Amino acid sequence: MNPHHDARLPAGDGIAPTLAELVALKPLAQRRPPARRGRHGPMGPAQSNQRGRGMEYAESREYVAGDDVRHIDWRLTARSGRTHTKLFQAERERLTLIVADIAPSLYFGTRVRFKSVQAARAGALAAWAAVAEGDRVAILRGSQREPPVRPASGTRGALRVLDALVRWYGLPPADDAGLAVALDHAGRLLRPGSRLLLLAEPHSLAQVPAARWTALAAHHAVMVVMPTDPLEQQPPRALLPFLGSGRQRIDVDLSAGRSRQAWQQAFAQPLQDALAQLPRRGVRACALPVDAPSESWLPLFHGAAQPQVA
Repeated sequence: MNPHHDARLPAGDGIAPTLAELVALKPLAQRRPPARRGRHGPMGPAQSNQRGRGMEYAESREYVAGDDVRHIDWRLTARSGRTHTKLFQAERERLTLIVADIAPSLYFGTRVRFKSVQAARAGALAAWAAVAEGDRVAILRGSQREPPVRPASGTRGALRVLDALVRWYGLPPADDAGLAVALDHAGRLLRPGSRLLLLAEPHSLAQVPAARWTALAAHHAVMVVMPTDPLEQQPPRALLPFLGSGRQRIDVDLSAGRSRQAWQQAFAQPLQDALAQLPRRGVRACALPVDAPSESWLPLFHGAAQPQVA
């Protein structure tokens, strides 16, 4: 029984996400956070008809006196022999891009739901919150064969993202090429001012060079949500049975100091490192326990540096 489940909303079995479950999260995602009071009145997210902070290239024309020299189109100038300048138009719809890590260790859980299901729910909440603000939404994973789900707005865009979340987090796809490949794909979709959300394991994040986070955060609002399980972070001092790859039983004695230290280094330390290091690179990050309300991370989406997740 899920202690955080709203009885009015459909629930899955906690092992694989369902489309009905993710669709039902829409009302939770589209509740606007309360405005904060500032010295000169309310502060907080405000709706705007113009989305994004970046500018999109439109065309080039011949330079005229008064044009910004920083926008000179040097390639066209060199080809034509006449000075040309680039013209830009404001991006009317911001992009919210979700990158789904599908590491095998996500398909595990000891409380309420698997980490993979919590990741799917977090991604669905982001999609619904984004379309409520007028964003286009897209999603991708690290695959050399499956293309990204292309950006789209409104309910149609959100449902395409939800369909991918159900497929990818129901069973781990066999052609996972890793988070670095996923970020390569992301670089081809992102425009200045986009929002980038990664649903990822700390182990996967550790494979991404630190400089890459800094570069991403310089042009986009970058967020990382890491689903966690209590057994990984605070294991009992007991003998725990596990099944190995050949279905043979493996007993891990977590009452011994050496075993607990190895467990800490394998599971708890990567999460602590990510939470400490990512904010230094301009990335907002949080852990999302499998037994926490899935929507408890949404303050991060709306600009909080590190939300309080139960």
